[in-house]
Amino acid sequence: MYHLNYYLEQVAQLFADEQFVAEPVELYEPIDYTLRLGGKRIRPTLLMAANAMFGGSDDTVRGAALGIETFHNFTLLHDDLMDRSPLRRGQPTVYRKWDENTAILSGDTMYALAWRYFLRQPSPRLQEILNCFNETAIEVCEGQQYDMNFERRSDVGIDDYMMMIRKKTAVLLAGALKIGALYAGAPDSEVQKIYDFGIHMGLAFQLQDDLLDGYGDVAVFGKQTGQDIRDNKKTYLPLRAMEMANKDQQKLLAALFSSKEADDEEKKVKQVMALYDEIGLRDEVKRAIDDEFKKSIWTLDSIQVDEERKTALREMLSTLDGRKK
Repeated sequence: MYHLNYYLEQVAQLFADEQFVAEPVELYEPIDYTLRLGGKRIRPTLLMAANAMFGGSDDTVRGAALGIETFHNFTLLHDDLMDRSPLRRGQPTVYRKWDENTAILSGDTMYALAWRYFLRQPSPRLQEILNCFNETAIEVCEGQQYDMNFERRSDVGIDDYMMMIRKKTAVLLAGALKIGALYAGAPDSEVQKIYDFGIHMGLAFQLQDDLLDGYGDVAVFGKQTGQDIRDNKKTYLPLRAMEMANKDQQKLLAALFSSKEADDEEKKVKQVMALYDEIGLRDEVKRAIDDEFKKSIWTLDSIQVDEERKTALREMLSTLDGRKK
């Protein structure tokens, strides 16, 4: 109890026991396929850990854990369609395995199923819980729209980017933690702290992903490096590099990130990474990640519960922090 592996096992069993196939099978098979692909299941794990940290029972949040992960996978299903991604967790995405209409309709159903899961178990604070879930869902969609907007804008800055990833990535982690705390009846002041903890952890998590796209070890992290560069994505790395670069470096970076010549992709990645090294970007990004991790640790330290109850969240932080090393 209170260790990360305990909650990971609880969540794994929860999804193993749940039945996702119903009639019509053409609608539900893609949902079952999506939810059986696995993944880290960080969000339901955080929800259950936060609930237990504040003295709640696992039985009271099983529906919410299913709901938050079903919603998360709904966003991935639609994101894959919008981004035209062929693979998810090494397997064909739903729109590629079936078709685009199926991906849209099954995704819509997953959003409704998430609500059904939340309504499965009563709580004295159910209205607060559902309000949190709904506002979180809205912010995630806002973040996705900002991300798409940024693809067409040339004036995106670091503050814009941090706002976007807060909505697109961090609020769902924070919302999961807050919902777990609400189910446990935690005081409002502590509920706010666990939410803030999740925001800082989520920002660190996304900045790490940005860093690993450029500097990750393919053998360790299982994905090709440099994809953000190939796609001309405005992540933290090129935005911060432009701030740190001199005028000649800025001019070269701008030219490289406006290039769309497929034949020169690998050369482009090498040139951009060489510029990053010349600028000293890697250490700068690591400092930004460490800053967010420190803020998350300070916030967790301030929560007034027995230290033993924080074990799973500290282990989660340690796991995420270890990804960049």
